[in-house]
Amino acid sequence: MIAQISRDPTDATRRTSLVLYVACGLLTLVIFFVDLAVPLGVAVDVLYVAVVLISFWSPKKNFVVLLAAILSVLTLGGFFLSPSGVAIWKAVANRFLALFAIWATTVLGLYRIAAEEERARIAEERQKAYEEVKILRGFLPICASCKKIRDDQGYWNQIEKYITEHSEAEFSHGICPECARKLYPELFKDETSRKEGSNLEDEQSRASTS
Repeated sequence: MIAQISRDPTDATRRTSLVLYVACGLLTLVIFFVDLAVPLGVAVDVLYVAVVLISFWSPKKNFVVLLAAILSVLTLGGFFLSPSGVAIWKAVANRFLALFAIWATTVLGLYRIAAEEERARIAEERQKAYEEVKILRGFLPICASCKKIRDDQGYWNQIEKYITEHSEAEFSHGICPECARKLYPELFKDETSRKEGSNLEDEQSRASTS
């Protein structure tokens, strides 16, 4: 059942694409035969633009370009196969306008699709980035003694762990000078002796002055 459900979207896409290809093919043939039946003065080949517009429903951009190329060939073929009935320069102008309309529609349509896909991609990335950002808000219950923070489940966590889990911040541990003197007093014996000696000399100098 799971495998069947996972195949359904692909099958639906294939069926839709098949219907689209058939519709484009039938409409192209109808326009082409009508173009062959009427004189050159009638710009039937401009109707090929409708086929290009329908092809934009296809997810494959190559299909749109290929179809535009086929329609261009049929447009030129209709120029030679259709019965004459107008001045040659008018027939050439009509075919040129039809080719221009086909390729202008193709290029502009593909450009618009690309722009919409780019906007959708940017919006998706922005939404994804927004979902990944973690912001701390509100009041945080913190212990006045050990500085642990209570989470929503009632557990007390180290402040580093809590902030790391609820934000994008990372901690790099070190020791401030005051804590270093408390934890490692032997490393500051010389400094303490110098300070005591300096304080003693100050007291003696003040005593002699008075």
